[in-house]
Amino acid sequence: MEGIRMAKAIRQINKQVPNPIEEQAQAVGEILTALADNKKGILSALAIIKNLEEIGILDALHAILENRTDVGVIAMQQINQPGMHNTIKNAIYLFNFMGTLKPDQLQSMLGGVTQGLNRMGESIKNQEQHGLWKLGKSMRDPEIKTAMTSMVEFLHGMGESFTQHPSQELH
Repeated sequence: MEGIRMAKAIRQINKQVPNPIEEQAQAVGEILTALADNKKGILSALAIIKNLEEIGILDALHAILENRTDVGVIAMQQINQPGMHNTIKNAIYLFNFMGTLKPDQLQSMLGGVTQGLNRMGESIKNQEQHGLWKLGKSMRDPEIKTAMTSMVEFLHGMGESFTQHPSQELH
């Protein structure tokens, strides 16, 4: 076995200790590269932060974060109020209801409500008074007939729901 040599034993291990200055320079270089690669997004984020600072939201947010324990306690106290439970449940029901509506239906209903409120506001502003004769005559108006028919059908649908689910009737 003369041709086989044994490996020399390692007696000393030289551990490379990174130079803190070199590490810091490398980190700064990586940050600058990331900033340059994401220039547009970073500039947009800075503009948003500037606007939030100008309107005082950052100061308010900073105060909330500094007092987060107190704010959390107050929030929990408010959530544990009996009325708040109903509010949360009602919000959930409202979101479920909104999900059942078709966007066209909602747009049509809200458009009608808006236009009706506008007409009502104008009537109040002009101090218009209608006598019984004029109110009766307005029942022949196609717009009034359409609105009345819609309201009657709405009431039919509501009544059907109350009949099918009597425990949910309003008292």
